[in-house]
Amino acid sequence: MLLSTDPGESRPLWLLTEGELEAWLESQSSVVAAWVRAHVFQAERHRVLTLPCEEGVAGAALGLGALASAGELGPWHAAGAPERLPALPWRLATPLPRRAATHFVLGWLLGGYRMNRYRLDGPFTPGAALIAPPEADVRYALAAAQASALARDLINTPPNDLGPQELADAAVALARERGARCQVLSGGELAGFPLLRAVGAGSVREPRLIDLRWGAKDAPRVTLVGKGVCFDTGGLDLKPASAMALMKKDMGGAACALALADLLMRLDAPVQLRVLIPAVENSVGAGAYRPSDVLRSRKGLTVEVGNTDAEGRLVLADALAAAEEERPELIIDLATLTGAARTALGPELPALYSNRRALGERLRDIGEEEADPLWPMPLWQGYEEDLASKIADLGNVASTPFAGSIIAALFLRRFVSSSTEWVHIDLYAWNAKERPGRPVGAEAQSVRALYRLLRERFG
Repeated sequence: MLLSTDPGESRPLWLLTEGELEAWLESQSSVVAAWVRAHVFQAERHRVLTLPCEEGVAGAALGLGALASAGELGPWHAAGAPERLPALPWRLATPLPRRAATHFVLGWLLGGYRMNRYRLDGPFTPGAALIAPPEADVRYALAAAQASALARDLINTPPNDLGPQELADAAVALARERGARCQVLSGGELAGFPLLRAVGAGSVREPRLIDLRWGAKDAPRVTLVGKGVCFDTGGLDLKPASAMALMKKDMGGAACALALADLLMRLDAPVQLRVLIPAVENSVGAGAYRPSDVLRSRKGLTVEVGNTDAEGRLVLADALAAAEEERPELIIDLATLTGAARTALGPELPALYSNRRALGERLRDIGEEEADPLWPMPLWQGYEEDLASKIADLGNVASTPFAGSIIAALFLRRFVSSSTEWVHIDLYAWNAKERPGRPVGAEAQSVRALYRLLRERFG
C-alpha cells in the first residue's frame, strides 16, 4: 500500500533543502543534530537518513538538494522515497503548498511503479506508506499515477504480447472501464485508411484503426491521435539490430494518448473526447510496401515512399485526416516519430510543434510547472520544398538528411486544416538511464502537461 489514511504508528518525514538544513538542525535536539552530522547528511537530492530512537525509527529526513525551498519540489523529488524508507507509514513534517503537496504524493506513487508481469519472483511493492498531506489533491495524484502506469505497462510489454489486436483490446478494456465507446476497424473496414493498410501489409498481424469516444455531445471536441506501431522493423528499408532493439516502444504515442484519455475520463473533464490510434506492425513480408511506391492517402493526397522506415507519419496522416473531418476544436497527436528529435533535444524533452505559436508556448510553460517538459520547435516553411516529389503530391521523407523532426512535422501538417488548432508531439517514451522513480524502460511523457492544458482551456 503506497498511500494510507490511518496515521496510526506513522513517523515524521522532514523535507530538507541544502540551504534549510542548518536551520532545521538548530530546531532539533542535540542528539538528532549529532546523528545527522555524524552521517554527513547534507540534504543531497534523493538522499534519505533515518533518525533513531530507543524504540527503533523516530523519523527520517529526505534531501531535496539545491531547491530554494520545499515548496518548489516536483514529483521526481519524492519518487525515490518509497523504496528507500523503512516499511512504515510516514507523514510529512514539512508543510507544503497545494501544488508541491500534490507533486509529492504523485511522485511517491510514481516511485512505486514496477513492471513485474514477467518475473517469477512476483510483484514488488515498496513497504513504506504515505499519509497524504491535507493540502494535496489526492484524487488527481492517484489518477495521474494510474494513467502513467497504463502507458508504462503498454510500452514495456514485449511485442510478442502486444500487436495491433492486443493494443485494440487494451483500448476496448479502457473504454469499458470508463463508460466510453470504442470501435475497432480491421480488414475491409480499413478501405478508407489506405496508408495504414499499406504499412501493415507486410505483417501477418493485420492493422487496426482504434476509435474511442467519450463525453457529452455538446462539450468542446478534442481529438487525440496516437502512433500505434507495435513493432517497427523498418520494413524493406530494414533497421540494423541496434536500431531495432527498442522498437517495441514505437507505439509509445498510442500509449500516451490512451493514458491522457484515461486521465481525462477519470477526472470528468468537460470535453467531447475522441481517440484515434492507427495500430500496425511494420514488417518484412511478401505484401510489404516498397520504396518508390506511390500511395493515395485518406485525404486524397498521393505520397511517394522514399523510405519504408518513415512509416509512422504515413499511418498518422490517415488518422489525422479522419480527425479533421469532424472539425474538432483541437487535435493533438503523439508519436515516437523521429530519431532527429532525440538528437536535437535528448530523450527527456519531447519536441513540440503547433500551428498556433501561443498554444505551443503555453504548453511549454505548463510542462515546466508540471515537471513534464516539452520544447517548442519551428514549422519552418523553408523546408516544405524538401518534401517535394516529381510524380506525387509529396514524399514521405526529405531529399536531405537535415531537420528530420521538422520535416516529419511539416508532412503531418499537410493533413490538418490551417483552421484547426493542432499540436504534434515527437516524444521518446523511454527512460534511457536509471533514476529514482524512473527505471530504465517505458515513460509516459507529455500526459500531465496536456491534461492541464486541456483543463485550463475547457474547464
